Amino acid sequence: MTPSDGKPEILATTGGDFPLHEYRLRQLGREWTILHAGAVLTAEDESRLLEVRDNRLPYGVSLWPSSIALAHEIASRSGDFRGRAVLELGAGTGLPGIVAASLGAAVVQTDRDELALSLCRRNGGCNGLDSVAYRLADWASWNPDATHDWIIGADILYGEVLLPSIRRILEACLGPAGRVLIADPFRSTGVRWLEAMEEAGWSVSLTRWDVGEGAALRSIGVFELTRGGSPG
Repeated sequence: MTPSDGKPEILATTGGDFPLHEYRLRQLGREWTILHAGAVLTAEDESRLLEVRDNRLPYGVSLWPSSIALAHEIASRSGDFRGRAVLELGAGTGLPGIVAASLGAAVVQTDRDELALSLCRRNGGCNGLDSVAYRLADWASWNPDATHDWIIGADILYGEVLLPSIRRILEACLGPAGRVLIADPFRSTGVRWLEAMEEAGWSVSLTRWDVGEGAALRSIGVFELTRGGSPG
């Protein structure tokens, strides 16, 4: 939150100090607030972070359009999450998992970066959540210890080398009747992976969300995956 003197809070890291900004998501007559180190508004912003990044900050402490779209999707389906076990991959600032937890889900939020997970935990506290579990975890060395009704992830399909690990996690950690929600801005790597999942027998459906305004308007796909058959 912004202090009374109007100056932004600072995220102190070994790579420097970065101002924290506040984002508010409003839906269902409710409001969720998170802190982040900067919003990714355009495709150019994404390219700069993913291809020419300076390595001072992990991806996860930024606010990505896919995170906003996934949070809206979850809020619009509140009845599907109440009382359910939810695993969030690459939680970053934590917005989708925070929305799910506030709707009554038992949420485990994971990230491989300690700084991102620390900010995620802080955002959970800012929204009055004290029951969310947090786990530092690398997809390549994932140790499955439970199954979940839902596995969610925002913009996690950007790296070709990561995709086999993501598939292994889904296969190991999704319950028998479980469902997956992945938000993605239609990256070519993600589209090819989703097509491969369909060929392997997974059912994939799509909801489209528009995030942002004007020149920064982004079209985000929220893809629901189930093991064969029809979602739902």
